[in-house]
Amino acid sequence: MKQHKAIQIIGTQRSGSNLLRVMLNQIQDIDAPHPPHILQRFYPLLSKYGDLNNEFNFMKLIDDVCLLIELNPVPWEGFKLNRNRVRQHCEANTLVEIFKGIYNLKATQSKATYWCCKSMSNMNYFEQLEASGIEPYYIYLYRDGRDVSLSFKQAIVGPKHIYHLAEKWKKDQELCLKLKEQVPSHRFFSISYEDLIARPQEVLNQLCLFLNIPFNEAMLTYFNSSESIKTASSGKMWQNITQPIIKNNYNKFLQDMPVEELTLFEKIAGNTLSKLNYKLYTKQDCKPILNEVIEAYSVENEYLKANAILKADQADISKKKEQLQLLKAIANRDSFHYANV
Repeated sequence: MKQHKAIQIIGTQRSGSNLLRVMLNQIQDIDAPHPPHILQRFYPLLSKYGDLNNEFNFMKLIDDVCLLIELNPVPWEGFKLNRNRVRQHCEANTLVEIFKGIYNLKATQSKATYWCCKSMSNMNYFEQLEASGIEPYYIYLYRDGRDVSLSFKQAIVGPKHIYHLAEKWKKDQELCLKLKEQVPSHRFFSISYEDLIARPQEVLNQLCLFLNIPFNEAMLTYFNSSESIKTASSGKMWQNITQPIIKNNYNKFLQDMPVEELTLFEKIAGNTLSKLNYKLYTKQDCKPILNEVIEAYSVENEYLKANAILKADQADISKKKEQLQLLKAIANRDSFHYANV
């Protein structure tokens, strides 16, 4: 099978990654489907499959990964997953080979040179991606964490308390900055969301030069594309991608974040904000946050997450339901069922 070039977007969700994905998908040479988060969801479940060198076990994993894609809230239209073909394209019995094989098959059907994965948490599987021979071009997309936090508060997914939001954002950015030091410079490209919305043509031109592909004006009219329309109709948290770029969609936290939350965010992640050239607005002390205070934050975070689901649009929830039911069923399986025989 032809080995396509790979693009892996990394960073934190709610940073404009779907915007960038549908922009890239406008280029014929790039196939950028909406991600089912294969690695993020299946690595924690691998113990349920036993020894993957057992062919029955490995085929069951392939089948479940294919099911996850078939249940994706944003469909991979026109792409039929053939389990046996996926198996034929796995060079080893590993999850990352299934991931690679499926994306290569999808790109082949789309007649694309590159496939692009928007599962930003794949930065946590950097070693596996590199060892598998994928060696992707990493696009590190980052956004002011204070605005990211506001966006997460409005979404179904993710933490909801400012303490946990700051910790997550800081951890993600620090990992990306660490990877930047490890990856050859010709395979690592950084984009700030703020630059992307302020100067989209300039930033996209630079990105296309990095990828050695021609810039296409269609990238700027992404909002008219069938992929954008399909994605926006699959969930309210993606509805902005059927609109032109909202150029003032930054520094929202200055009006919308309570000062006590801003202070706490900057206390936790201020150094990381500064590394990425974001301005700080509060004075900080050096006092550690007490464990009992963190425990109280955690209780409130769980309450806020549950409340967000209760208040969420039921159509959005129903579109994610089948995937979540599949993953829950796998988690509840008896792992010995797939042990060596």
